[in-house]
Amino acid sequence: MLASRLGFRTATRSLHVRPRFQAQAQAHTKRLSGHQLRQFADRSPYSQRNGQQQWSRIGPVRNAQYLWRYHRTAVLSVGGAGVVFYVYNLEEVPITHRRRFNIYSPETEKAQAGGPQAYNMILDQFRGKVLPGDHPTTAMVARVVERLLPSTGGLAGDEWRVHVIDDPEQKNAFVLPGGKVFVFTGILPICQTEAGIAAVLGHEIAHNVAHHAAERLSSRLPLAAASIIIQLVFQTDAFLSDSAVNLLLDLPHSRTQEAEADHIGLLLMAEACYDPREAVAFWTRMKKAEKYEPPQFLSTHPTHYNRSESLKQWMPEALRKYEDSGCEATGRSFRDFVGTMGKQLPAP
Repeated sequence: MLASRLGFRTATRSLHVRPRFQAQAQAHTKRLSGHQLRQFADRSPYSQRNGQQQWSRIGPVRNAQYLWRYHRTAVLSVGGAGVVFYVYNLEEVPITHRRRFNIYSPETEKAQAGGPQAYNMILDQFRGKVLPGDHPTTAMVARVVERLLPSTGGLAGDEWRVHVIDDPEQKNAFVLPGGKVFVFTGILPICQTEAGIAAVLGHEIAHNVAHHAAERLSSRLPLAAASIIIQLVFQTDAFLSDSAVNLLLDLPHSRTQEAEADHIGLLLMAEACYDPREAVAFWTRMKKAEKYEPPQFLSTHPTHYNRSESLKQWMPEALRKYEDSGCEATGRSFRDFVGTMGKQLPAP
């Protein structure tokens, strides 16, 4: 028991059953009816009617009973202070209005997760693979970023630099807090078009808009508290409790952030006049490109299929924003202009 390991005296010491009583109980138990057995239990030293404290035979429940009976003041004080601190630091995520716990400012988030140290570490890791700024691929990615940024309303950062890493095996892209963009060439064939790139970068920029890095840094406190509670109640070591917290709390929280970034990114690309339906097409291609995908409950991200289905649910909202931005009329005018010019120009 936890109390014994901590060196505390517990109520179990008063539950010692005298040998004489134990022998009598074993001799007569078989002859007792259900009603008589309940009456017999009421007269036993375990009964609360005799002033004894009852303890559960289930280990975790018994540990919780011990904490409550002998450390109630500490449990109420620490627990109450924790709840007040948590509620005080709740805020709404921009655009989606999800309530979340966050104790870091955008400046602290940038310093912790996107500062010079993190930025230079990535550049050193991929030294020799970063394409020059005047490379056509880098220019194309930068063009997409410049078109997406006005849709963020200044929420995504102010120090934007675009880097394309020449690594065909990496199907990935990310944006550091503050605005450092990294795109691997391996994802570009799946994107196919600038709209496909906008689907990817809209998602990554959305992480900055929602300040997900600050939220993840803040989540260390409640996750650590949950791990300690599991250790105390279930008498496990730190590895098992951390694994349980990761599976039950941290991974679902990560998937929530990823889904939210999909939602915000879809709206960003729609407002920037990129057809939001290209996002669904991109994730369909991504699903075909990746041969293996872990089960969702073991992953930090939703499955590609679930992402596509969620995007379809948000599509009416994105298409309304696409139309409200005048993108549909602009697209039709451009196609009409191209068609007219095609009729006027002679064939080569």
